Amino acid sequence: MSAQAKKSETDSTGVSNSLTIGRLVLRLEAAGILELEGILGGEFTAAVDAIFALGDQGRLVVSGMGKSGHVARKIAATLASTGTPALFVHAGEASHGDLGMVTTRDAVLVLSNSGETPEVADMVNYCHRFAIPLIAMVGKADSALGSAANITLALPDITEAGPLGLAPTTSTTMMLALGDALAVALLDHRGFSPENFHAFHPGGKLGRKLVKVSDLCHTGDAVPLVPENMRMSEVVVVMTEKSLGCAGVVDATGKLLGIITDGDLRRMMDDDFVQRTAAEFMTPGPKTIDGDALASEALGRMNAAHITSLFVEKDGAPVGILHVHDCLAAGVA
Repeated sequence: MSAQAKKSETDSTGVSNSLTIGRLVLRLEAAGILELEGILGGEFTAAVDAIFALGDQGRLVVSGMGKSGHVARKIAATLASTGTPALFVHAGEASHGDLGMVTTRDAVLVLSNSGETPEVADMVNYCHRFAIPLIAMVGKADSALGSAANITLALPDITEAGPLGLAPTTSTTMMLALGDALAVALLDHRGFSPENFHAFHPGGKLGRKLVKVSDLCHTGDAVPLVPENMRMSEVVVVMTEKSLGCAGVVDATGKLLGIITDGDLRRMMDDDFVQRTAAEFMTPGPKTIDGDALASEALGRMNAAHITSLFVEKDGAPVGILHVHDCLAAGVA
């Protein structure tokens, strides 16, 4: 039968064979995860406690070969991004020098569905030699790896999805889900906050949402501030040099009294303009924000008030200024 003919095959209900197989694979893998959830118990708790006990000095070294190795790499990345120091060490490379990455302050998590993967033997022996806690994620608890581990996370005996039942499918899906379960349980154990997540994901969408005003605002000499008795002829020079479209007016103690904007200049300029003082020209009581506020909150305030800048205050004194363009340039929306 030609490839084109096979492509058009359908079952008795008119559904393509490909779609039927795809749905069957998803059902089998979902069933595997549900069965895994049902057998989760004390060994899982022990694994979470052992990893948490490493504190900030130790790391979880995650290792595996083949498809299990790919899953191990992802689990290490998930753990590291949610507050658990972790790294991936390839089981095959471990025997050729990478065991040097593993210290006596660490713990090791090895993935192997069969539990008989020969390449992990050196990693297991290394852990025993230096009393490094070894956690196994295996398909058979009584396998060589499962028996050698201090803590064994055994997967349920579920057939791999697919007509041959050979390719790692259901087993790797369960491993991936179990790795996520470990990461999230540890996240909760640590009291990991959105701010902590932002620290590890500054470039992501959540990272942009959690950027603070203090991260974006202009400070020091970049803040356009003028004394209340300064002549407007000099105020214009300051506003031009700072290029933020406004100037804050302060009293002798540094307290923010008011604001002068480019719009004010256009609306109120007259023959006596250059002789008037900043205090005469300003709009009193400008809107301000705290440096610890989220930039998204600042942007919302500016949009609501139809303004383009907010002075950042601390103890009544202006210490910075945030322009709407600063928020937009940082991806805050």
